Amino acid sequence: MNGSMIATGGFVGTGFAEHLAVALEKRFLETGEPSNLGFVYAAGQGDGKSRGLNHFIHPGMVGKVVGGHWGLVPGLQKQAIENKISAYNLPQGIISTMFRDIAAKKPRTISSVGLGTYVDPRNGGGKINQVTTEELVELMIIDGEEYLAYKTFPIDIAMIRGTTADPSGNITMEKEALTLEVLSIAMAVRNSGGKVLVQVERIADCGSLPARDVKIPGIFVDYVVVADPENHWQTFGEQYNPSYSCEIRIPVESIPPMEMGARKIIARRAAFELREGNIVNLGIGMPEGVSNVVNEEQVLDRIVLTAEPGVIGGIPVGGLSFGAAINTDALIDQPYQFDYYDGGGLDITFLGMAQADQFGNVNVSKFGPKLAGAGGFINISQNAKTVVFVGTFTAGGLDFQIEDGKAAVVQEGKSTKFVAGEVEHVTFSGKYSIKRGQTAIYITERCVFDLTEEGMVLAEIAPGIDLQKDILDRMGFTPVINEPPKLMESRIFNPENMGLQLS
Repeated sequence: MNGSMIATGGFVGTGFAEHLAVALEKRFLETGEPSNLGFVYAAGQGDGKSRGLNHFIHPGMVGKVVGGHWGLVPGLQKQAIENKISAYNLPQGIISTMFRDIAAKKPRTISSVGLGTYVDPRNGGGKINQVTTEELVELMIIDGEEYLAYKTFPIDIAMIRGTTADPSGNITMEKEALTLEVLSIAMAVRNSGGKVLVQVERIADCGSLPARDVKIPGIFVDYVVVADPENHWQTFGEQYNPSYSCEIRIPVESIPPMEMGARKIIARRAAFELREGNIVNLGIGMPEGVSNVVNEEQVLDRIVLTAEPGVIGGIPVGGLSFGAAINTDALIDQPYQFDYYDGGGLDITFLGMAQADQFGNVNVSKFGPKLAGAGGFINISQNAKTVVFVGTFTAGGLDFQIEDGKAAVVQEGKSTKFVAGEVEHVTFSGKYSIKRGQTAIYITERCVFDLTEEGMVLAEIAPGIDLQKDILDRMGFTPVINEPPKLMESRIFNPENMGLQLS
């Protein structure tokens, strides 16, 4: 009905109920209803074009969005920036765990996640535009410490998916790459008095589903829809890959090595921060290269790679299959993964870096009219013991070459990443990081910075790079240089394997 609040599950395209989305869009285009819908979702859900939440971009269809990531839904992003809908960008992990709090009818989700960032009510409270006025985030003091209280709300409709359903509505997920928060969403909607719709691939006979395999019990399900095969891909990147759903393991030797270039240089330098037994998170994009390097260096079995939707072990994959993993050791629900992350379980994380400033703040969420959103970045970056930001020094046309073990900037990027003043959107707070005693490192293809109480310290420089011309002249601020920066490890710039050893 008009004005309903809908919760959708999914991570990029993994686990998204595409068939249900197509049907809802079709109905709106034919009848003009339902209109003024609200949507709440944790991870970004779309392909940046026409799939996922991109089905809901038609004027009048949506009135409110509470989302963890916006970069994959440019149509909704545009409506938010142009003040056409009420819009919030809250941390992915907060929304994921909030579904459980809604199910339990708790009035708030309380967490330190978001303090010092744009989500902090002192800095905007996660509101995206001027027409968004309701406060969903409050500052609380508990036992003398600051926390954020995220307001919960009832949800009318769930649009989620599984693999198999029986006539009682029991749902299994044996061919799904992730389990995400489907159970939490179903319980939240059921206890809100709403309706739960589940898209599946097939129907099984009554009593034929092993009880231990049932992920969503039938008591939480109102409607089951068998999807057309084209609307039930395992991810938006691949129709079906049994290694993603833990049905088979593939030889890691079959994964091709990365080509030498800026991306590999950054990933190689980042890998030197790993220690034996580390529990590791990798972000999307540039950080994905770390898993490739670790595999090439044959030290994958000495650390545990994880991804926020619930992957533990194996090798996380990228692109439109990001969130899934090859040869996973275990798979848990996304809310539990964020419980672990938020509680400090991660030893180290590698995350992207679009902008940084002299205070160590990082922006990955908003750039003028472009709204990417934070996703799980805030949860992960604030609570890992060590956070390593990775990215090229400049962006937009950078041509970086390596020859005879030395680096050279053939053509500089058009955009400065290390900006003057403060970054436009504080997705990571350097001040809060220092307060917590966290280790923060910023790695580029030509230099490395450490965050200290003095500010951003230039710690390392690549062989062949000119300090003044290639670094200082390309920054919006002057970093702290207490002593001549060390040369980055020479093995990073040679094509042979580095012989990486983890201490």
